[in-house]
Amino acid sequence: MSKPTVAIFDFACCEGCQLQIVNLEEELLDLISVVQPVEWREAMSDKADGDFDIAIVEGSITRPEDEDRVREIRKRCKILIALGACATFGGVNKLKNKFTMDDVRKCVYGDAADMPHLSTAPTKSVCEVVQVDYRVEGCPIDAGEFTYIVRCLAMGTDPVIPSYPVCVECKLRENVCRFEYGELCLGPVTRAGCNACCPSAGAWCFGCRGFVDDPNVNAAKDVLEKYGLTIEDLNSRMELFNYGQEPAENVKNG
Repeated sequence: MSKPTVAIFDFACCEGCQLQIVNLEEELLDLISVVQPVEWREAMSDKADGDFDIAIVEGSITRPEDEDRVREIRKRCKILIALGACATFGGVNKLKNKFTMDDVRKCVYGDAADMPHLSTAPTKSVCEVVQVDYRVEGCPIDAGEFTYIVRCLAMGTDPVIPSYPVCVECKLRENVCRFEYGELCLGPVTRAGCNACCPSAGAWCFGCRGFVDDPNVNAAKDVLEKYGLTIEDLNSRMELFNYGQEPAENVKNG
């Protein structure tokens, strides 16, 4: 049985999620034993000819030509994986959408802002442009979760992704709640799967894995009230990684 072919692409991002893959080191060799990389700009010079089984896409879509490119990638693969916060829901890059595109060009390019080749558009996640089959959340991704998902797909099984909040993992690790330290943590509404790495390291959850499905809005409000915080406080923290995401509105108006 031949190994599934994998191509990795990047759009607007820092490429930190791909570095997480490189940082697998010896484990990366084990992963290559079950899949066959055919294109990956960061690690190889080869270009994929024709179609491939799995496309892994990092980064958000910020230009009209990016939309065309990711649609072409979608046509060439059987399975498309969105890699990291920028690809899965726009991430930090979506803060750009708070401003007009003219203002964005002027801020970035100054006097050259009117040059025709400097195109830009409101930021979109890959999921907003094409159908995405699987998502690896986080900024950066959790390397263990990435290898788990790829191995599952190589074996023809569906990976099981957590549908509960980071708070569950925090309690399992017996962490003191960050709210007890006077901090505002996004753990109650953020998807688990990172093993509560930030709270376990002494920081509040930044929400980089996006909102959990059907967040328990009432429970989140109860936590805020207990510690003398408001919905506005919560939403101000949500904007960093989740600007424009619907669950934020649900918390605000629920």
